[in-house]
Amino acid sequence: MKGVILDADSLGLGDVDLEPITGLPLSWDIYGTSQPEEVVERIVDAEVVLTNKASIGKTELSAAPELKYIGVLATGTNVIDLNATEAKGVVVTNVVGYGTASVVQHTWALILALTTKLPDYNVAALDGRWSESPFFCLLDFPVNELSGKTLGVVGYGQLGRKVADIGRAFGMDVQVAELPWRHRSDTDKVGDTGRINDVGRMPFDQLLAKADVISLHCPLTEETRNLIDRKQLAMMKNSALLVNCARGGIVNEQALVEALEDGVIAGAGMDVLTEEPPKNGNPLLNPEIPNLIVTPHSAWVAKESRQRLIVQVGENIKAFLAGNPCNVVRA
Repeated sequence: MKGVILDADSLGLGDVDLEPITGLPLSWDIYGTSQPEEVVERIVDAEVVLTNKASIGKTELSAAPELKYIGVLATGTNVIDLNATEAKGVVVTNVVGYGTASVVQHTWALILALTTKLPDYNVAALDGRWSESPFFCLLDFPVNELSGKTLGVVGYGQLGRKVADIGRAFGMDVQVAELPWRHRSDTDKVGDTGRINDVGRMPFDQLLAKADVISLHCPLTEETRNLIDRKQLAMMKNSALLVNCARGGIVNEQALVEALEDGVIAGAGMDVLTEEPPKNGNPLLNPEIPNLIVTPHSAWVAKESRQRLIVQVGENIKAFLAGNPCNVVRA
């Protein structure tokens, strides 16, 4: 059985072990990256294909008559035409939960850096301002404690719950958004650990007005696209912080720029953009925007996270080969 990996370099192979995948009983062709025009040729006789960001749609599927399985090297499956794979009987799986610790850590790194004015104080320590101070410290930038403040969590899956747990450890009042199109079922009330969630849900608009920090952990869907736009930013406190380690497109980027420049909110941390990499530029990539930290979709990239991803991909393939696929994604 032939397997193809279309963009192995996206896993950062310099410090992780691909053996949980390559050690499986398949004949592998491994490509570091694949341009859109290269995908058809590379999968034409493959039965198993792994991809992270290389897209597979109707054209690619039509050119691969032997294809039986696509393993997505990520949680999001927007690079796959799921209607077309279902029509052809191709099994699609993804990976879940592998990056929780890394993403939660990064989320709180952004919150803490914004709250403590860490980037500003770092610059001030190095550019001579501290050396010239008449006092032992600098008080140039206002720092606020998180204890007693309200953390608003939008999206209360595995990531949202873990972020909330840390918020409670800081002494924050944690509130979870009730999104208007969601109707909670009994299964929605049960967390990943099987315990009943110990929080209620606050109407989304009410949460926007109350929260001192809002952290986004929902998927990008038609309902969540531009979930945070000018109207929503205007509802927030002018002292509030917004953090997005979920998906680009959930926040209207131009609206956020204007909100930061006009002091509508106090700061933002963004790990994701609408186009990645931002080859055509992005309004957020401007060092003059006040109180904004942008990182290059790096929340998930801890070595341990990437190794867990590889192990889970290997387990997904094993399950498929055994005739009992797991983590199957459907249209």
